[in-house]
This record gives sequence, C-alpha cells and structure tokens, in this order.
Amino acid sequence: MFVLVAALLLLGILLGAVAHVPLPLSLGAAAVIGCWLLIFAVRERASRRLR
Repeated sequence: MFVLVAALLLLGILLGAVAHVPLPLSLGAAAVIGCWLLIFAVRERASRRLR
C-alpha cells in the first residue's frame, strides 16, 4: 500500500511539473525517454540471447 501511495505521489509531482512546461519541450522529453527505454529493451533482449 505504501508503494502505491508513493508511486501516485511521484506521478502527481511529475504531471504537475509537465503541466508548466511548453508542449514541444514535453514531447521532446517524452521522445528521448521513449528512445532510451527502447534501446534498453533491445540491449536486454540481446544480452539474454547470448546466455
């Protein structure tokens, strides 16, 4: 339960910060994070194939 409350609090803080940032900057940051996650997933999948 504590983890859920902490996650919701963190989400609220992040969404509150994004609400004050211009839309192009928010979309750019989302694209960078998405690419970072995609690269991470590809690297993880490749490392599991080599084992």
